[in-house]
Amino acid sequence: MSDRSLRGMRLGAQSMETESGVEPAPRQRVEYRCADGEQVFVTFSSEAEIPPVWVSKTGKEALLVNGEAPDTSNDKPVRTHWDMLLERRSLPELETILADRLTILREKRGEKV
Repeated sequence: MSDRSLRGMRLGAQSMETESGVEPAPRQRVEYRCADGEQVFVTFSSEAEIPPVWVSKTGKEALLVNGEAPDTSNDKPVRTHWDMLLERRSLPELETILADRLTILREKRGEKV
């Protein structure tokens, strides 16, 4: 173990390697543009698959410049909690359940019904 220890070195304070002979990975800079004209530049690896839509730092969706528009024809409409609830129960049934739960809540609080 003693032959592997580094005595007198400040580990982490200085690099043990030089940058000679090191080549950075090839990259490509891709431009996206928001609907309001905001430009977004993102750097990807040259081997990476480029997404057609990117969310900017401001939270807006930006589309790839000179790219294909994303295919949204197969997107399902968003199902909300209310939509899923209406698939299981009818409105009169929901009104009955609400009335029962309100009665139980009022009894726990000590209110007269």
